[in-house]
Amino acid sequence: MTEKQQKFADEYIIDCNATRAYKAAYPNVKKDNVAAAAGARLLRIVKVAAYIEEKLAEISSQKTANAQEVMEYLTSVMRGESESSVVVVEGYGEGCSEAKIIEKPPDEKERLKAAELLGRHYAIFTDKVKAEGAIPVVISGGEDLED
Repeated sequence: MTEKQQKFADEYIIDCNATRAYKAAYPNVKKDNVAAAAGARLLRIVKVAAYIEEKLAEISSQKTANAQEVMEYLTSVMRGESESSVVVVEGYGEGCSEAKIIEKPPDEKERLKAAELLGRHYAIFTDKVKAEGAIPVVISGGEDLED
């Protein structure tokens, strides 16, 4: 992949606009219809498409929580280790009050909900037993059956 192709790909990743990306990578091109056609052509080049796909996957994975991250968060809430910001109104003097933002640990209801979600994930609270396996089925021809 050439430097200009990489610049095009990096620009394309910003907003998925091939025309704008092409004009940024090739500043001597001024017409939108020329840039659009050339940008579409660049997107069909295997190396350029693979590079864009790889970078978009990286960005997506950085922004999306994975299962381990979710489980760690729920565990920290259940244990009361996390904190959240809440607004409280504090009174002072004759009819005067002031709003403040404070950090507080999760309350009992939030901790219970986190424990419930973790328990559901680990199937702790189920009475049903999941059984898997193969049971052979035998079909007889009926010669053993007599009235």
